[in-house]
Amino acid sequence: MKDPHTFWFTPPKKLILKEKEVHVWRADLNINQQVLKKLQENLGKDERERADRFHFVEDKNHFIAARGLLRLIVGIYLETDPRWLVFHYNKHGKPRIAADSSSESMNFNLSHSHGFALYAFTKKHDIGIDIEQIRSNIEFEKIAKRFFSKNEFETLISLPLEIRIKGFFNCWTRKEAYIKAIGEGLSIPLNQFDVTLLPGETAKILQIWGNPDEAAHWSLYEISPTPGYVGALAVKGHNFGIKYLNWNETLLELGY
Repeated sequence: MKDPHTFWFTPPKKLILKEKEVHVWRADLNINQQVLKKLQENLGKDERERADRFHFVEDKNHFIAARGLLRLIVGIYLETDPRWLVFHYNKHGKPRIAADSSSESMNFNLSHSHGFALYAFTKKHDIGIDIEQIRSNIEFEKIAKRFFSKNEFETLISLPLEIRIKGFFNCWTRKEAYIKAIGEGLSIPLNQFDVTLLPGETAKILQIWGNPDEAAHWSLYEISPTPGYVGALAVKGHNFGIKYLNWNETLLELGY
């Protein structure tokens, strides 16, 4: 589906996630040290240990901000102290809220790239989100030939050069969003399903090899996070109401 919005809205004081609704948040992870310290206080022991394994300070700070914000936002939805939240992970690393953390049911996913993050929240539906900074200093055609389906690769190289890189990142983020939604990681080869990729074309899963009926059960959305970035959202089901919310440091004064 095409990205239907042009504005990211300031969240209301009271966050309510309704059935058949998806909330998509965006956040700039380049935040000041005082805010970063507050977010770091939300992290669990395993997240702190992961943060300490980063070699570069910028990467470490982006991880702390991304995970600290995830806890902060989930805590607001569930009216729970973010420090009390416990995340469990499947064998492919997809996180979920442990049953003993809250009585509420909520699915979520997050992605961050080069200092910018997207988060997606819904009640009970499988969901995945991906963001990528558009970069021209990669051998994207070689990557596409290796990982995209034959149909996707042929469509990509048929595009005029000036929009080919955008088509590549459209395809990549849409595939990643779907893979993350089903929670199977790269155990599902990226060339085993087709998505749309033409700039301006409606985002859609076209077919899933070996399971011809499955594609019809999914909704795919294009997201425009900020200039220079591409995003995609995959949700199992149809007819969702999508709300786009913007997080920034001033929201901490309002309790976020």
